[in-house]
Amino acid sequence: MTVSIAINGFGRIGRMVFRQAIVQENLNIVAINASYPAETLAHLIKYDTNHGTFEGTVEPAGDALVVNGKRVQIISERDPLKLPWATMGVDIVIEATGKFNERDKAAMHLEAGAKKVILTAPGKNEDVTIVLGVNDDKLDIAKHDVISNASCTTNCLAPVAKY
Repeated sequence: MTVSIAINGFGRIGRMVFRQAIVQENLNIVAINASYPAETLAHLIKYDTNHGTFEGTVEPAGDALVVNGKRVQIISERDPLKLPWATMGVDIVIEATGKFNERDKAAMHLEAGAKKVILTAPGKNEDVTIVLGVNDDKLDIAKHDVISNASCTTNCLAPVAKY
């Protein structure tokens, strides 16, 4: 089963999620919502000071990118309720702007048609916070729609503290 993903926010975390997800066969990135033109996004994907040059191909194509032969739609919409997640068939939105970390705000992606939202930062009133290797057994896909991946500090310390 292929999971369709949209990334909302394309700073450091959004770009790192993109670089990892685009090479996974079971993930299909259908859209990036960011305030940059395709040419800038292509450059930001291709060249990273910390992680080096992206191994694949990245080309701007009007209002899209073509990455490793896959078309990824570029959207520039600040209001999550106006995002076309339903028509694009988005399963998961990666919320990486830092602006929609409260459940009611993140839930706007659900109202726009996404099935799940993963926050890349600590949330407020989210359905669950998951730290892989620590409490991922608590994730209930049937009832958790807004999921926080905690903070970078928590992800560093919690696995060590658990053992």
